Amino acid sequence: MKEYKVCNKCGRKLHYKHGVLKEDALMIKKDWGYFSQKDLQIHSFALCEECYDCWIETFAVPVKRMEKKMVLE
Repeated sequence: MKEYKVCNKCGRKLHYKHGVLKEDALMIKKDWGYFSQKDLQIHSFALCEECYDCWIETFAVPVKRMEKKMVLE
């Protein structure tokens, strides 16, 4: 996926150092298919963590949350 430079919702620059993203953000890329009004379009965007938190608060069905048991190093 391409390198995202800003949060698409608030416009804040995402923090990169030496080409490495130094904060977590939600990166979405959607290839729209035949059964949509956007057939053959590719949409992509990034949301900083704060904008993600605000966005999911608007969902009618809450986001499913799980805890990881182990993190690979």
